[in-house]
Amino acid sequence: MPYFLGRRRLAKEGIGVFGPGQYLPDSTVGITRPEDLPPAKIVLRSRNHKNRPCPHCGRSGFRHGVATRILHDVGDLVSGRPRDIHLVYSRHHCRECCMIFHVDLSDYASPKAHYTHRAVSLAVRLVVEDGLPYQAASWHLWRDHRVFVPFATIQNWVEAGGKKSGPANVDDLSRLGPG
Repeated sequence: MPYFLGRRRLAKEGIGVFGPGQYLPDSTVGITRPEDLPPAKIVLRSRNHKNRPCPHCGRSGFRHGVATRILHDVGDLVSGRPRDIHLVYSRHHCRECCMIFHVDLSDYASPKAHYTHRAVSLAVRLVVEDGLPYQAASWHLWRDHRVFVPFATIQNWVEAGGKKSGPANVDDLSRLGPG
């Protein structure tokens, strides 16, 4: 427990501490290639079940196989490394309707997405609410949250409203010529 001597706070070792911690420079300054960034901290999660109800008919579907999905999440700021969630999940087969389905992973990420909902919403919020350009938002995500997202990916998320879009409405498209 630190003790106080006058107005100066002293740690157990007797070294003066004025703030919440020591400033350490960013170890990734000057890195221009994503391959050279520090390796990700791997977090293991499991959604491996023996049987789940079929989303089509509601009957019990038994485990057909197991798969792994890697999701990039907001990083660990203490170690200065990004976080990857290795999510092991089960695939199931319903004998009644001959359907193969996966365990619901929608609380982690959208289907076929490589980033968690937290990373996507943070990136979209930086551009929409804070008004950052895409490239600056990409740098901000790495510098302050240790998640590497290419700025073109952020642009796709913002233009799609943060989610995958449906088919285009041809009545709303602009046309050439009179009319």
